[in-house]
Amino acid sequence: MQRMDILHPSIDDYLLDIIPERDEVLTEMEAHARANRFPIVGPLVGRVLHQLVLLTNPTRIFEMGSGFGYSAYWMAKALQKPEASIICTDGSQENADRAAGYLARGGIADRIDYRVGNALEIIDETEGEFDIIYNDIDKDGYPEAFRKAIPRLRSGGLFITDNMLWMGRVITQEPGSAPEGLDERERWFHDATIGVREVTRLLYSSPEVFTTIIPLRDGVSVALKR
Repeated sequence: MQRMDILHPSIDDYLLDIIPERDEVLTEMEAHARANRFPIVGPLVGRVLHQLVLLTNPTRIFEMGSGFGYSAYWMAKALQKPEASIICTDGSQENADRAAGYLARGGIADRIDYRVGNALEIIDETEGEFDIIYNDIDKDGYPEAFRKAIPRLRSGGLFITDNMLWMGRVITQEPGSAPEGLDERERWFHDATIGVREVTRLLYSSPEVFTTIIPLRDGVSVALKR
């Protein structure tokens, strides 16, 4: 299946052209992502994350799925309290090492506690409430991420999730079990789509949160805990 554009390509180009240039480190991170086909939220959603941090003035952020630190970089640059910090998580030591370099060059390494491992296990091992939990793990794990994250948010905290429109597969994939004959890649996409659809159902049906999906890039949801 071909990727569906969430925004009209001309609108996407317009928005990308009109936003300010990023700093040297973010520009390098974006170039690395393009060259290596590594998925990042990109500058349009990065600015949303930055703005949400400015608006909420958090002390503790937990990031589920940090890659090489692109989204954490946007959020860390918006932290205002001297004691504010972000716990980053990823299954790849290589990603953690690359992130360390970028974050150090950006002058925000002291704001980051990067832990290598399974985000769903690490959050269970970490005490206390969070002001923001950002979710970008494998999509089949999204429903479990919701179940683990919401009890750990303070009232008024945010649960933010990337890829909520999932390249249009949320509307083009037939519901139900995977059809016969799918290769491993297509089966992964199928299971991921089920995860995105289920977390969407949970977000909009739960009385604990008020949710909006913003149709930028691949869709990002913002859920406010009541």
